[in-house]
Amino acid sequence: MSHPSLANRVRQGDRAALAKAITLVESTRPDHRMQATALLDELTPDSGGALRVGISGTPGVGKSTFIEVFGLHLVNEQQLRVAVLAVDPSSTRHGGSILGDKTRMADLARHGSAFIRPTPSGGTLGGVARRTREVLLLCEAARYDVVLVETVGVGQSETAVARMTDVFTLLVAPGGGDELQGVKRGIMELADLVVVNKCDGNLEQAARMTLGDYSSALRLLRPRSTAWVPVAMPVSALTGLGVADVWDRLQEIRSALERSGEFALRRAEQSRTWMWDELSERVLSQLRSHPGVAAVLASLEHEVMTGTRSPGSAVDLLMQAWSAT
Repeated sequence: MSHPSLANRVRQGDRAALAKAITLVESTRPDHRMQATALLDELTPDSGGALRVGISGTPGVGKSTFIEVFGLHLVNEQQLRVAVLAVDPSSTRHGGSILGDKTRMADLARHGSAFIRPTPSGGTLGGVARRTREVLLLCEAARYDVVLVETVGVGQSETAVARMTDVFTLLVAPGGGDELQGVKRGIMELADLVVVNKCDGNLEQAARMTLGDYSSALRLLRPRSTAWVPVAMPVSALTGLGVADVWDRLQEIRSALERSGEFALRRAEQSRTWMWDELSERVLSQLRSHPGVAAVLASLEHEVMTGTRSPGSAVDLLMQAWSAT
């Protein structure tokens, strides 16, 4: 069952239709999943036109404040349409989510050229909602020029977002001499751009020192791209310092990647990764719901937890139960 009227409204940039489409693709009901797949198939040819920007950073670095100021610059000064996919951490016990980004980005949320969608991660590995890629596609079909994907900034979220965006931006705050010790080398190697926030007031001197530390560190790492050497730059979401420069730098990165052909390669890899992630999730879901697996799963889990059976042996038995007719 397709949704021609809903698809057309999404193409026209109808925010209410976009919200409805996103709710559909986020649903776990089997009938909704079939409808969502049909809708995505219909809209996929209309996607791909936005610049996909991943933004990560530890809690307290000022991601929401920066994104609002940056988003307002894009919609007001650059006359662009901006979508923000803010993935909120879900409770591992109850599945709830604070979903506070719309509150923290109140001015941007009210702008007619902006669309903010907070989504609970639901405990998904990587801190990225399972349907974030599909939501991103819908935003592109709705003719948004820039899609910002904000991570929860924990676990493997940086890797997950770097694999679904064109440019990965790491936001950091001023820190002491051991600031770099708290940043994993792997995250630094993923970054196309490092933005040092809070470069204002009493923190300006510390921010400048942090900027120097990161600039030096980036020169010691192997760049993610052969076409672009990552740089660190200062920003103040409070005063607006450097916000316009961030957009200029993102455009430079895109141009460099496009000239080298790497931009198209990143897009192709994003689609391939999406397919394999989707396949993994569906296979695991089918395995869990298989009657033969369900019959032995609880006892095997108990044996593994009590140390009477190795995890590898338990997996062998689960695969046997799954493959049995």
